[in-house]
Amino acid sequence: MISAMTSSERVAKVVLVDIEGTTTSISFVHDVLFPYAKNNVEKFLRDSWGGDDTNQIVQDLQQVPQFSDYKNTLCALPASVDVKLITGFVRYLIDKDLKVTPMKTLQGLIWAQGYGDGQLKGHVFEDVPAAFQAWCAAGLRIGVYSSGSVAAQKLIFGNSIAGNLETYLSAHFDTHVGHKQEQQSYENIAKALAEDPQHILFLTDIPGEAAAARSAGLQAIILQRPGNAALTDDQKSSFEVITDFKPLQNLKLPENKPLA
Repeated sequence: MISAMTSSERVAKVVLVDIEGTTTSISFVHDVLFPYAKNNVEKFLRDSWGGDDTNQIVQDLQQVPQFSDYKNTLCALPASVDVKLITGFVRYLIDKDLKVTPMKTLQGLIWAQGYGDGQLKGHVFEDVPAAFQAWCAAGLRIGVYSSGSVAAQKLIFGNSIAGNLETYLSAHFDTHVGHKQEQQSYENIAKALAEDPQHILFLTDIPGEAAAARSAGLQAIILQRPGNAALTDDQKSSFEVITDFKPLQNLKLPENKPLA
């Protein structure tokens, strides 16, 4: 069984990594990125209001089920959808840490400005660059699957504290392929990668994501990084758990076996 494997025994063709709690500290996301987006969303909307990208985001945000709930909390409704209404809704979504695709897209655009002017640098754990380098040297592909938008993913790795790590990455996936605790999402990713699911190793800090990936035929390992949520005994017994990428630096491609 896959769950009985150890890191040293594993082989793969693709390593698929989560970001928050896996390559990057949860505190960076919650204490740096989210507040930056929350503090700058109104200015960004005012500066870009009426533009095609912002218009699409605003339209998509109004289709989010929580939009009606948010409006019901207001003492008075605006006569029309305006900057203040959308700003308040986005801040509401950020506070509740809801994985809403148009909000994630908007966050990515706001963060792009922060990375561009040097106010933001993407955090990665110290073992991540060496692992990326080792996997690529061994011929493996590296992909990213995060609830953050693809644009936001590229910003973190392209502007990381360890330099530009985007050069190691060959694929990015966000919630456009599906939610992260649904089996179908991982089937969609395997299809997009044109890879046998059993040759994809998914690294995450969330047991529900690991379970969904494994139900789709992927290998899965859980990261227990500093600041990550504690795991139950059942979760620890169901999955291999590692504290960093170092046990996986010698990950290799599967051996080609001759056909019978």
